[in-house]
Amino acid sequence: MRVRVQGVVQGVGFRPFVHSLATRLGLAGHVGNDLHGVFIEVEGTEEAVELFVASLRPQAPPLAVVEDVAAVPVEPLGDTGFHIVASSSAGHREALVSADSATCDDCLRELSDPGDRRFGYPFVNCTNCGPRFTIVRDVPYDRPLTTMAGFAMCAACAAEYGDTADRRFHAQPVCCRACGPTLALLDASGAPRGGDPVEEAAAVLARGEVLAVKGLGGYHLAVDATDEDAALALRKRKLREDKPFAVMVATVDHARELVTLDDTEAELLTSRRRPIVLLRLRSGTGPIAPAVAPGNPRLGLMLPYTPLHHLLLRRCATPIVLTSGNVSDEPIAHQDDDALRRLSGIADAFLTHDRPIHVRTDDSVVRAFRGRPMLVRRSRGYAPEPLAVPWEFPRPVLACGAELKNTFSVAKQRHVFVSHHIGDLENYETLKSFTSGVEHFRKLFDVRPAIVAHDLHPEYLSTKYARELTGVELTGVQHHHAHIASCLADNTETGPVIGVAFDGLGYGTDGTLWGGEFLVAGLADFERAAHLAPVPMPGGAAAIRQPWRMAVSHLIACGELAEDEVLRRNPSWPEVAQLVEHGLNSPLTSSAGRLFDAVAAILGVRDMVSYEGQAAIELEQLADRHEPGAYRTGDPRGGAIPATDLVRAAVHDVRAGVRPPVVSARFHNGLARLVTEACERIRLSTGLHAVALSGGVFQNMLLLERTVARLESRGFRTLTHSRVPANDGGISFGQAVVAGARDRLR
Repeated sequence: MRVRVQGVVQGVGFRPFVHSLATRLGLAGHVGNDLHGVFIEVEGTEEAVELFVASLRPQAPPLAVVEDVAAVPVEPLGDTGFHIVASSSAGHREALVSADSATCDDCLRELSDPGDRRFGYPFVNCTNCGPRFTIVRDVPYDRPLTTMAGFAMCAACAAEYGDTADRRFHAQPVCCRACGPTLALLDASGAPRGGDPVEEAAAVLARGEVLAVKGLGGYHLAVDATDEDAALALRKRKLREDKPFAVMVATVDHARELVTLDDTEAELLTSRRRPIVLLRLRSGTGPIAPAVAPGNPRLGLMLPYTPLHHLLLRRCATPIVLTSGNVSDEPIAHQDDDALRRLSGIADAFLTHDRPIHVRTDDSVVRAFRGRPMLVRRSRGYAPEPLAVPWEFPRPVLACGAELKNTFSVAKQRHVFVSHHIGDLENYETLKSFTSGVEHFRKLFDVRPAIVAHDLHPEYLSTKYARELTGVELTGVQHHHAHIASCLADNTETGPVIGVAFDGLGYGTDGTLWGGEFLVAGLADFERAAHLAPVPMPGGAAAIRQPWRMAVSHLIACGELAEDEVLRRNPSWPEVAQLVEHGLNSPLTSSAGRLFDAVAAILGVRDMVSYEGQAAIELEQLADRHEPGAYRTGDPRGGAIPATDLVRAAVHDVRAGVRPPVVSARFHNGLARLVTEACERIRLSTGLHAVALSGGVFQNMLLLERTVARLESRGFRTLTHSRVPANDGGISFGQAVVAGARDRLR
């Protein structure tokens, strides 16, 4: 048989697995990598060959994702023995690159065994774990095409690499202390420090200092998570006022001491992807310093995913903060010289090494919803593994994504390759990361896009990038249609559905700023069926940073602009009211995100924000989960739903002395009621029974839970996100599938 295996089958020990399987079954032949995946020829008895082919998928190595096995009979050659043959780089590339994977149990045992030659070696790995995407320069996945190319194997490692019975047989990053990367501890100026680097690094943390740590996809900044002064110092130096830090703990048992874990959350936390998992803190303050996650009932927690992390956590008596190595709003530092330059004013010491990182990749962030993962940021551990869709892309597509939380996607055949998290395209460094990332993906997956999809907003840097490309067909995709298409494809559905897209804002087809949308949508097109009634956004972008401005706008809209507490706190309110009343620098928006801002300001939760969505997040945290009451809205006018009725009800309750947690809960419940009633009206006119929920506002777990429960109680089938984020990190995925659907209709 001549066999072709496609999927994530390179860099995951697939060839050694095939060699072992064939040898065990007494088959002759060969296996190799090429630009399509894995090619195999086997000969032997008919029974053995059939068993071999049938075993390729169910017995594949743990990191492999076998998408297709195609076998055709050929004439036997009379070969003896089974061999791994040299890789081929001819033809069009179709091989899939695997994501970086956490250190496996076998490697951890070696790391901890004083009798093993890799005892305490911080770069131990094998075919079942270790760096992949972040070190790959090109395919096929072989050592010369990775950042391990500069480390020649010693005789002992070469013997393991060539031993068919060894776990490291053809493991490309295989190395040891004699031939692999080396660790160093540097001071803030880049000068080496003496002593054992890990021991000294642990001492840096114990003294309350800030440590920069080189990980798989870039540098992190670390402090003792129980040290309030250290956490505050990190915030001051990093220019990160309030946004929570992630925390790393040594084991899942340590995690259980801090947070509550259900089965899904425990599985996510311990998975080979090792994301940051958003988990509910146990009651009481616990040992974590308040400055780590100020006022937040949840904690972003992760377990060690490199040998270096394991070694460091074993020497630390406490959990550690491990946050992106950057100044706020900049991309994570991943090159050594750049890290020293950008982080020397933040870190007191650098725990670093000499294995280059080819692609900067932030940690992924995930939470659990109804027993399945719900990604908040899809990056390390997930990217660049493709998202399979059940539809063919007639021509290759590049989707450029949004401005905030940017990802891009390339798509061909039945795969969409969603990039690692790029970030907010608001500075030159992030834009460089975007453009270099696009070129890397195009090369890695051999995608020459015929179609380039982009957002409709003319000022997005991703849109400008798309429009500067030549020799391609451009297709603009409305922001909220991309959200709903992303949710559809996330659930491998085509629609049409009732799509509810709630977010901060997106450019509408009428030139206004949308953000509270009810669409009737399929993959190729959509209609705007209803929306939250638009209100002015006084000062434009200033209203995003200062939620009290949106409170003034909504108070005017609902006729409640009296001597409200929010106005007394902000003496500039008359000027802002003038902007609203005269329509000066006050673009209209239907944004659900800005509605949350208004209510948060009215309740005194937050007048100014230091990161995106802060006011809405804190409003959710405030809510009394046991309150059943829900505010009501009046009938829509011309498709515009008067969401300001919710604001009016909240103001009346505040004036009546109702506690803010109850007001917040009634607002959340009222918005869930509003969504359900709007969907019921659309169902009457369309007959649609499925509702897709997307947009960053639906990362609010209270709103999501209440909305899904209400919809299902009315007989709707709900679609929510899992494989890609509901926020703008999923926009490029939606753009790609919209472009593909339109192309199929040509």
